[in-house]
Amino acid sequence: MTDVATLAGLEPGPLGDMLKVAGAPSYARWEEQVRRTGGCSDPIHITGWSVAKDKTSGEVLHRYSTENEPGARLRIACGNRRASRCTACAWTYSGDTYHLIRAGLAGDDRRNIPAAVREHPRVFATLTAPSFGPVHNRPGSRPCRCGKHHLDGAPELGTALAPATYDYAAAVLFNNYAGQLWQRFTTRLRREIAACAGLTQRELKEVARVSYGKVAEFQKRGAVHFHAVIRIDGPGGPDAPPPAWATTGLLDRSVHAAIAHAYTSVRVPAAADQPARTFRWGTQIDVRPIKAFGEGSDITEQAVASYVAKYATKAAENTGTLDRRIGNREALLLLDVPDHAARLIEACLDLDPLYPDRRLSAWSHMLGFRGHFSTKSRRYSTTLGALRQTRADYRAAQEREARGLGDVEPDTVRVLASWQYAGHGHSPGESVLAATIARGIQLNRQTAREALQGDQHE
Repeated sequence: MTDVATLAGLEPGPLGDMLKVAGAPSYARWEEQVRRTGGCSDPIHITGWSVAKDKTSGEVLHRYSTENEPGARLRIACGNRRASRCTACAWTYSGDTYHLIRAGLAGDDRRNIPAAVREHPRVFATLTAPSFGPVHNRPGSRPCRCGKHHLDGAPELGTALAPATYDYAAAVLFNNYAGQLWQRFTTRLRREIAACAGLTQRELKEVARVSYGKVAEFQKRGAVHFHAVIRIDGPGGPDAPPPAWATTGLLDRSVHAAIAHAYTSVRVPAAADQPARTFRWGTQIDVRPIKAFGEGSDITEQAVASYVAKYATKAAENTGTLDRRIGNREALLLLDVPDHAARLIEACLDLDPLYPDRRLSAWSHMLGFRGHFSTKSRRYSTTLGALRQTRADYRAAQEREARGLGDVEPDTVRVLASWQYAGHGHSPGESVLAATIARGIQLNRQTAREALQGDQHE
């Protein structure tokens, strides 16, 4: 068979490969596989078979093998949450995070979270890192300390004004200990709420519960900070009304008091040429009440859920660093890492022998941060696992219907299977086609979401 790229007079490459893939007899099935992954840019390839049998009679109800698939393999989504690694899978992760956060703000009957939860006291808090030295910025209409008016998106924003005196060691150590600092904050917050209500810690647990959902974000300077939805419930969680004394004002005061308290700090011991340090949250603290849509506020349930979901798929790579681990310092030059990010990574590598339990070298690509980017308390709302299971159950029902097993009870079927890993990714031409498919899927989803939101707001 004559190659399509040859007929077009094209040299081997992405365009020629794309025409070859699009002109292949198996293209329709390949496209179907890619659509089922959501347009994943780095799908996992597996080979194998499955057989569905009736548990009682042993009758074979359905048989499947990858032998007849394009390339004799099945493609499944990689599931990576990072937008820099896979935009399609990150879109799915972002959507799940959006529904998780919004369910804890507006309720969700499907998750047994009543709409009355929106009457509970709740705030949107941003906790930032302290200063490690002056950096280039855009302070309103005033010029930067360097004397220039930087344009939005300028590469020098967030970089040190004086690299020789910037405390890169403190910056990466703060990132490394940020998770512990957050734990200290949540513990102190419960104590402050109890104190404001005139209760002991034990008495507070009997009448109220503090729940939260948060996401980490890297500032341009490479310092991590947290955005958090914080809510007061009754003792049973979102389906229990909070006590009468629990107000948004009380929660606001308690958050500020917890941040300012001496307990909310982490002490890092001295090591070799590094001094002992005590880390606290920075002075740029923002705490705002969350309003329902239509109450004349920009901090609405919808806006907060969208904001948190947006940053759930981003990481330190947005500051100019890498989105995967590095093996040595030479990689910084080979990968052309910007100077500010490179200095932060080098600080991790330099400090690693001094703080062996902190694994700074392993997390140098994350500028020292080793926590989860999106976390929540146990009773804030539903879980990402539950949302993924709902999607899996829906797809499984679709698959049973397509196989003619829609009327067969799942409990009466035994499935035997054997699968092997066979690689990952796309060829250059497949990557172009998969990206086009992914954009179409995302556009359709966005259009449907906006139409639904429009109906809800009317």
